[in-house]
Formats: sequence, structure tokens, C-alpha cells
Amino acid sequence: MSYMHLTYLHLGTLAPAFVLGTYLLVNRKGTQVHRILGKLYMALMLFTAIVTLFMNAQVGPLFLNHFGYLHLLSFLVLRTVPLAYRAARRGNIKAHKRHMIGMYIGALLLAGGFTLMPGRLMHSWLFA
Repeated sequence: MSYMHLTYLHLGTLAPAFVLGTYLLVNRKGTQVHRILGKLYMALMLFTAIVTLFMNAQVGPLFLNHFGYLHLLSFLVLRTVPLAYRAARRGNIKAHKRHMIGMYIGALLLAGGFTLMPGRLMHSWLFA
């Protein structure tokens, strides 16, 4: 699969994950809707993190001739989603909340901010 196909797939899962994540953060917790949308959000985040692992870093130093610093956030998601899910299942809502807010800030806001920097594909699409 080409880099552009992977980019479209990544954006196609990331955009709804961002909307869902924002909705889940600002609305009532613990409801049936929260649980259902939360599982969908987690699935989208896992899928998009996996997709990014197949995308070569385009800016900055490379590790193993493939990965860049932003890939660390993909690994963060792959670790955080199971931890957050397990915490919720065990009733540890404090840990669940900490994991989910950290992932939202790190994987969506921070990573999203980096993609808007000059030299990155999203910057050229939006501002060129």
C-alpha cells in the first residue's frame, strides 16, 4: 500500500476518533452511550496507531530507517488503550480517566499539532 493510501486510511480513522474523543471528554461518563462510543473510540485509535507504524517518517531523524519521533505516540496508544480498557473493567475509573486524557492530549492534540508544522504533509495540504 502506498504512503498516500496509508495517509488517507490514517486520516479516515483519526478524524472520527478525534470527534468521538472530544465528545466523550465533554459529556457524561459511565452511561451506556459512553461505553459503546468509548469502545469504538478505542478501536479507532488502535487501528490508526497500527496504520501509522507502516508509514515511513518523512521529517526528522529515522530509527531503523523507518520510524520517527511521532511513532513513539503510536506505541503510546498501543500500550494505553489496553491499560485504559482494563482499568475501566476493573472499576479503576481514576486510572481509566488518566490514561484516556493522556492519550487524547498526546496522541491527538500533540501529534496533531506536530503534523501542522512546516515541511509536513498536513501543513502543505492545509496551508499551501
